[in-house]
Amino acid sequence: MFPPVDRAAEAQARSAVDGRPVLYRRAGCTYCLRLRFRLGRGARRLHWVHIWPDPAVAAALRAVNDGAETVPTVMVRGRPYVNPSPHWVRTQVFPPT
Repeated sequence: MFPPVDRAAEAQARSAVDGRPVLYRRAGCTYCLRLRFRLGRGARRLHWVHIWPDPAVAAALRAVNDGAETVPTVMVRGRPYVNPSPHWVRTQVFPPT
C-alpha cells in the first residue's frame, strides 16, 4: 500500500541529492493513509520513513514538532510541514514548470 520505507538517514541523504521531500508516517495513521491515496502514483516520488521502528527518528520528529509525533510530517528542504494537504504535497513533488 505504501511505497518502500527508507531509513531516516538514507531518506535525508537521497532528498539532499534529488530534492524530493521526506515524508514521516506511522502505521495506522488515517491522515497518512488519506495522503497516500490522494497522491496516487506520485506517492512513489517521496522518501517515506516509518517513525516507530527507530526511536531516534521518533525523537527527531518530536524535536521539530514541539514534542509531538504528529504525522504525516513532510520535510521540504529541511523544513517540517505537519499534515499538509495532498494538493500542497503534489506541488512540492511536481513543481509547476
